[in-house]
Amino acid sequence: MRRALDSLQPPLMMTFPSPSSWMIRHMGAEGLRLERKYAVLIREEQRLGRLVSYVGNKEVPLLRLYRYKEAFAFRLVEELIARFGIGRPEDCVLDPFCGMGTTLLAAALRGIPAIGIDRLPVAVFIAQTLPLFFQIQPGEIRAAYGKLKRMLPRVPPAEIAEDVEIMKVAFPENTLQALRRWKAAIEALEPPLREIYRLLFFAILEPCSYTAKDGQFLRLRRSKKLASPDDALLAKVMEAEEDVLRIRALRWELREPSLWTAILGDTRNLHSISFPCAPTALITSPPYANRYDYTRTYSLELCFHFVRDFSELRALRHSLLRSHIEARLDPSEKAPHPAVQETVDFLKEQKASLNNPRIPEMLTAYFVDMRKAIQEWGRVLVPGARAAIVVDNVRFAGRLLPVDLILCEMSEEEGFQVEEILVARYKGNSSQQMGRYGRIPVRESILIWRKRP
Repeated sequence: MRRALDSLQPPLMMTFPSPSSWMIRHMGAEGLRLERKYAVLIREEQRLGRLVSYVGNKEVPLLRLYRYKEAFAFRLVEELIARFGIGRPEDCVLDPFCGMGTTLLAAALRGIPAIGIDRLPVAVFIAQTLPLFFQIQPGEIRAAYGKLKRMLPRVPPAEIAEDVEIMKVAFPENTLQALRRWKAAIEALEPPLREIYRLLFFAILEPCSYTAKDGQFLRLRRSKKLASPDDALLAKVMEAEEDVLRIRALRWELREPSLWTAILGDTRNLHSISFPCAPTALITSPPYANRYDYTRTYSLELCFHFVRDFSELRALRHSLLRSHIEARLDPSEKAPHPAVQETVDFLKEQKASLNNPRIPEMLTAYFVDMRKAIQEWGRVLVPGARAAIVVDNVRFAGRLLPVDLILCEMSEEEGFQVEEILVARYKGNSSQQMGRYGRIPVRESILIWRKRP
């Protein structure tokens, strides 16, 4: 049976009936066409389900120090590197949405040069900081804690983006002042301890606040029990000290600093990037078309270090890949694929059923941006390069949008051959959608492409 149609049988079974009005209603004619086109390339590999999420990194040295919840697992990168047979002297891995640097770490530990690019400054900072742990001797981080704590009464509170609304309500006043003093003291350290302590400091902001990174928002939880900054930072310091020992016990080595490059940039336009090597493979996961706004999720970190005020935060928001509902769509921009246009037209007729009327504009902008990204990948990757892209399908107002298949077809127009579509897991729908439209499994997939010669 063709696997492309296997994933959509309602409500729970993973087999699909013959074409019917049900399929057209929930997918649209273009969505059904794509399912038929790629049926022979889709196969389930659900053992990868745990590896397409951050959960797999919770016990991995260094990667566990900061909760970057959009990351995929270290083991997934290891497996993809093995599948692609990467490791020749000429190989180089590109991650154009590098996040905290999971791909870079997995590649560099195997002696493979890796280049990471991201537009979110806190993500790039973490990716740039992780290799510094290989320079640290056991006990150094712990020794610096006492020095910093003695400095606290003497340092003025660090400047933050105080006019951002979440900063006014995220912390009790005494906690906020303590955090600002810790931040000021940390800035007095010399590299690389300064950068390492910044990372550990960012990691304690959520547990010290009333906030929780939950879905597409940074939600307030007034009943939450808050950690004290002193205790939270000390616990994180001890965790980091343990990791310094663990990477030695595991014989992890970063043979050359040049193996690891993390750049603040935009994958929609890579012309300004000076690549230290020609990428022969791409392993990444773009933001999903699910309305998540990274400048909200990571607003505490951004406001403590990367932006000075709300205007800078808003400018950053509008510079990211447009996967969120505040995406601005130019009147000249049109949906770059017929399945997107079909869904956008459907959703415009169903605006009363949408929990945000800007979802059609967001979807159009998202795929415009993803086409630009794919064009750039096709330009910078060497002929024959392999690519693995982790993506998630979405459902709005009952309409299922096969993001994985749309990106595959767009990639074919930009010089790629689609080799496989691996279904890592099936995800449920929101309770609101299920109550109104029924439960339909939504694929989370790993797209395997090869750049044509």
